[in-house]
Amino acid sequence: MSAKPAVLITGASTGIGAAYADRFARRGHDLVLVARSQDQLDALAARLRAEAGVAVDVLAADLADPSGLARVEQRLRDDAGIDVLVNNAGASLAGGFLDQSADDVGRLIALNVTALARLANAAAGRFARAGQGAIVNIGSVVGLTPEFAMAVYGGTKAFVLHFSQALAAEVGPKGVYVQAVLPAATRTDIWKKSGKDPDAIPGLMEVDDLVDAALAGFDAREGVSIPPLHDEGQWKAFEAARRAMIPGFSQAQPAPRYRAAGLAPA
Repeated sequence: MSAKPAVLITGASTGIGAAYADRFARRGHDLVLVARSQDQLDALAARLRAEAGVAVDVLAADLADPSGLARVEQRLRDDAGIDVLVNNAGASLAGGFLDQSADDVGRLIALNVTALARLANAAAGRFARAGQGAIVNIGSVVGLTPEFAMAVYGGTKAFVLHFSQALAAEVGPKGVYVQAVLPAATRTDIWKKSGKDPDAIPGLMEVDDLVDAALAGFDAREGVSIPPLHDEGQWKAFEAARRAMIPGFSQAQPAPRYRAAGLAPA
């Protein structure tokens, strides 16, 4: 068993989650790997035990299913050795909102929003009491781009960003680090599952590059890491503009443009 804290990673069987597992194992961390596929988890765990010499537990669970989610929550609450949570599990949907069924929309929200928030909730209290720990939430730049018209997927990723920043404001002073990672298009299975050809997508980042960049942000304790954004000043300007609006929200009277509209004759 490693002297370093253990890391629980969701969506760990392939793609971004598997790359995180590889990197944390090579840093000497024991792992708890969560995904739906027992076979893929077992194969990855065996490789990492052999190559990195760390302990790797696997927990096959569907996080969109309440019973599977509950088992992972319990592990986070009870296992004091876990000090890092990587909330990576997520999915997308094919087509536009009008093409998506209500059941598919609900399942996507259950995985991308509900599961992520519940797992963070399961970990954050214990981390805060211990005065240490880290929660990494994988979002997407789509959460900042409603112009892409990905209403449900983008909405879930906008939640991840807001949730991470608000959670950081609450638990950061208690010693818990929270990072939101916002990838752009990355070469993962999510494209084929949503009916798209990854080779037809321009600017597709490789998974290893994405995770290595995100971990550089993790080491630097960035609150929000956006690996594909080369001009960091744009993000800083965006955040500054957002924060500059906050004092203006505390007004007892509506803005003049709305009062004038409300008094206009029908």
